Amino acid sequence: MVATLPGRTHGLGLVTEPLMADLGIERVAFATLNLWATLVGGLFCVPVGWLVDRLGTRITLAAVLASLGGTVLLMARLARHSAELTLPSPETLIGAAESSVRVPFLLFLLVLLSRGLGQSGLSVVSLGIVGKAAGERPGWLIGGYSCLVAIGFMAAFTAVKIAFEQGAADWREVWTAIGWILVGFAAVSPLLGRSAVACLLATTAAPAATETTLSQAMATPAFWVFGFATSFYGLVASGLSLFNQSLLTERGFNRDVFLTITSLAPLVGLVANLGGGWLASRLPLGRIAAAGLALQACALGVFPSVGTLTGIYLYAAAMAFAGGLLTVVFFSVWRQAFGVTHLGAIQGAAQLLTVVASAAGPVVLAVGQRATGSYAPVVMQLGAVSAVFAVAALVVPMPRSASSFERNAS
Repeated sequence: MVATLPGRTHGLGLVTEPLMADLGIERVAFATLNLWATLVGGLFCVPVGWLVDRLGTRITLAAVLASLGGTVLLMARLARHSAELTLPSPETLIGAAESSVRVPFLLFLLVLLSRGLGQSGLSVVSLGIVGKAAGERPGWLIGGYSCLVAIGFMAAFTAVKIAFEQGAADWREVWTAIGWILVGFAAVSPLLGRSAVACLLATTAAPAATETTLSQAMATPAFWVFGFATSFYGLVASGLSLFNQSLLTERGFNRDVFLTITSLAPLVGLVANLGGGWLASRLPLGRIAAAGLALQACALGVFPSVGTLTGIYLYAAAMAFAGGLLTVVFFSVWRQAFGVTHLGAIQGAAQLLTVVASAAGPVVLAVGQRATGSYAPVVMQLGAVSAVFAVAALVVPMPRSASSFERNAS
């Protein structure tokens, strides 16, 4: 999961400014390129999930890692090219303007592949490995996995930032190093998978009678409630993350507060990951999801009224804790509800929903702020939607394959 860094918004964000300057890309053009690359790249989730089920996690992991590494290496060698592609502008999606933007074709293709293979494809493989090995009561395993992912991303971000701050590397050197690291992991991943994951799979596979195909899963209310609810969290998180400093400035807080929140929120999320993992072995996931969504709804609902430093820190802590709980739910629910045989395809479809929602998050916040001149109305509306999802997660019936677990947990 940490290896998806070069295909994620935060990863690309580390090299966006030097990349645009190096290649002569205008800001709106790059934003448009990134939006469409993210949306189209999300389509990689479904076929990669299908390959996880058909070829197994070891082969798929090695193939996706090698492909992503090759894509990153090619991007590091990209030069200015005259060939361009015309894409609809983001404003066209919301009917605000009828315009288009011309972007470099090769850059669009490579960003698309990094998004599709990284944020989408490799995430599905990672979730498939853990989901298939997690057993019927994942609990601490999922909580620990969530913590390791968060710690790994923080370490990776820190390493890249240090490389830039010391002036020892430009974006091409950093991207080249990351590309070769991914290729190296691709070479050794089948050996690691054979010794660890395959052993777990041999002892934790669910009975065939409880298995559910993708089409059967999509016919259940649980798939859509959990899929949309966790995707909605991604929408909120992506929008608030991108405009967090602007949101805080509107409430009267300076950049120092923004930086403090940015550094402390992940630590609260780690605690929530472990707490969510512990709860997942004792409570139905619907209750945990409802708790996280309700906490998020409360935080969003009171944010426009927060005027003190203590209040803003409590808001940030509540959002981070809610996110940690919902992350554990997303990692856990698909195996518990639908079994392991078609888990890759099911998780791929769910991951596709999260990618699309995350891409839409900043647009929702920006449009809401432009319509009213303030973030407050749209933030409160997002809180109301979160409350609706909390109720839905609490009452939605779980599929038959999860019923025995929930009876035991209750």
